[in-house]
Amino acid sequence: MAAIGSAIGLGILWKFPYTVGENGGGLFLLFYFICLIVVGLPLLIAELMVGRYAQCAAIGAFEALDRKSSGWKAVGWFGVAASFLIMSFYSVIAGWGMSYVLTSLLGSDRILAGNATETFLALVTSGEVSLFWHFLFTFITVSIVISGIRKGIERWAKIMTKALLILLTLLFLYALTLSGFPQAARFIFHPNAFDFKLSSVIEALGLAFWTLSIGQGIMISYGSYMKRSESIVHLSGVVALAVIVVSILAALTIFPVVFTFDLEPQGGYGLVFKTLPYLFNQLPGSTVLSTMFFTLFVFTALTSAIPLIEVVASNLMELYQIQRKSAVMIVGFACFVFGIPSAYANAPSVFPNWTEIYGADFLETVDHFVSVWVIPIGGFLSAIFVGWVMDKKITREEFSRGIRFHFLWSYWRIFMRYIIPSTILIIIVQKSGLYNFDTLFRHLAGVD
Repeated sequence: MAAIGSAIGLGILWKFPYTVGENGGGLFLLFYFICLIVVGLPLLIAELMVGRYAQCAAIGAFEALDRKSSGWKAVGWFGVAASFLIMSFYSVIAGWGMSYVLTSLLGSDRILAGNATETFLALVTSGEVSLFWHFLFTFITVSIVISGIRKGIERWAKIMTKALLILLTLLFLYALTLSGFPQAARFIFHPNAFDFKLSSVIEALGLAFWTLSIGQGIMISYGSYMKRSESIVHLSGVVALAVIVVSILAALTIFPVVFTFDLEPQGGYGLVFKTLPYLFNQLPGSTVLSTMFFTLFVFTALTSAIPLIEVVASNLMELYQIQRKSAVMIVGFACFVFGIPSAYANAPSVFPNWTEIYGADFLETVDHFVSVWVIPIGGFLSAIFVGWVMDKKITREEFSRGIRFHFLWSYWRIFMRYIIPSTILIIIVQKSGLYNFDTLFRHLAGVD
């Protein structure tokens, strides 16, 4: 439940829908699922394996398993960097959710009266308001991590995650009745090569890593909590299946609203805030539903943010022998400061020329940098390490615990050594501009 909760927070509800919308729907979704199963699932197994065997945080885990002390602990730094960068803008997005909770409680007509896009734009262009909620969410997350009330958080995470799934299912059932549902289903499930570029596989891979919470050091930490008798393969399969199901459920809830009310699928990172209020407005008890949904949205964001802070802080504690309270406060303060430009991303107060120079606002830039570069490169290095450097006997032993079909280890190892590194390397070559596979793909697809 902890691993699933980490995935279906903002990974599914916020990032997944707008990324699918921006990349043309059907064919992108297909490649996302391929990346998730072929690349993400084996890497998830690998990270849990590293964590359970080493019994320490990401940097220390790679260092402990590096037989020749050849500097592979640098792979752990990629996870730490990813968690830090994600948290810096993650809290801004979660803060918007907190703002929507307050707006719903006040019964504001703006969020529920059909002009949700204007409401969202008013929020994100007010840098001071975004900064306030960014600070408050970071403060709450840091306070929880410092207190270490793990049992309480885990208990409430289970309750709230299940409640979110129930509410999302109910919204999906209503979305079935909307006039835009058939068009949404075609958009999601009908592969269209004209709307797809091979370079979109980069986004699909980054999204798969994001929604599985791999490449961030989180699953290494979760692995260290696992009992020796538990099956890593079984846990990984359950998490991957849950991500696939909830991803489809979220898409089939949001995109019918998009097409029913003639909104743009390419709505950017505000898509969930611009669409769901339209759906709430059609239902009885809209204020209650809106308040409930965004409260659950914030809580699931919180259950995902806690390990982001914990990953960075725990590595600092191990590396520099810093007390827990000091490490968590340092990380929280640094995330807040680095996240200030993200809070002002749509306001002219901070870096007013950023979008003109880089083609995206600050928040989008950091998100893109992490999803396309930091996490995939970290995944590539992790695959090389586990496939070629980590002791073969250790990987066989950890993989085989709790499963009947031990022959699966041989296939998994082939993926870790050849398939996954090759796939990620092709994507990195495409992104670096060394070769444009888009032209080749379109030629083979017959869409030139």
